[in-house]
Amino acid sequence: MEHPSATSGALAQSHPALQSPASHRILGKMKYSLGRYVYGLALIGSGICAFAWHDIDALGNVPHREILTHIAATVEILGGVAVQWPRTARAGAVALGAIYFTFALLGVPLIIEHPLDYNNFANFFEQFSFVSGAAILYACSGPIAPARTARLAQIGCYSFGICVVSFALEQLFNLSATAGFVPKWIPPGRMFWAIATTVAFALAAIALLTGFTALLASRLTTAMIVGFGLLVWLPALFADRHTFENWSEGAETLAIAASAWIVADFLGHRRSAESAPATLG
Repeated sequence: MEHPSATSGALAQSHPALQSPASHRILGKMKYSLGRYVYGLALIGSGICAFAWHDIDALGNVPHREILTHIAATVEILGGVAVQWPRTARAGAVALGAIYFTFALLGVPLIIEHPLDYNNFANFFEQFSFVSGAAILYACSGPIAPARTARLAQIGCYSFGICVVSFALEQLFNLSATAGFVPKWIPPGRMFWAIATTVAFALAAIALLTGFTALLASRLTTAMIVGFGLLVWLPALFADRHTFENWSEGAETLAIAASAWIVADFLGHRRSAESAPATLG
């Protein structure tokens, strides 16, 4: 197995922008990322939903579930508030990353018990996508990001890319159910959009993991997931505002979109860092 320090060094060398002081100053501008604000607001909403319905699906059948729900909801709300301000953004990112990493780990026993049910894998990666966003926020919220935190941000991008692979597989294995979420009035048809968005997720995953047109892919993925929220969950809320699933799924969709947005912000700042020497020269 390759030594971690060697892996980190290779990653830094493969992205020269992660090493230059100019890039670190630009990465510091992530503290003004719009994705950060949306991420925090989405998770505040998730925490409020948990308090209102005394439930968090990711907790499964853990003992003392109601108490743990209130604790987790408190962390979500406080962490979501914290990431709104640059001085507390890193603390908020740590809190949110920790709680969603815990949620992801709680899904592992179900994966082991039912390895052929992809929905269990899908739930794991949905939770882990929030961890990816938190990792990038932590790495880029300081005024100057040192090399190790810049590498952490890049790792966050790769991990989100893996989550996008899961989003594509989840839709592929549940294509009929995915088509059922598509509004009937959108031409040319429900199955067309189920297939099209599945292919879009697959192409975005390839782009994010290879780095080829990754910035464009992250921006389009953000727009697509925001579209899911506007076209699927917002109308569902208007139709039935008393159902927990409509609120929780809406908040989760917005948070995944915000995580993709954070990835796009990071990649955009990194592109600026890479072009800065040529501009200054």
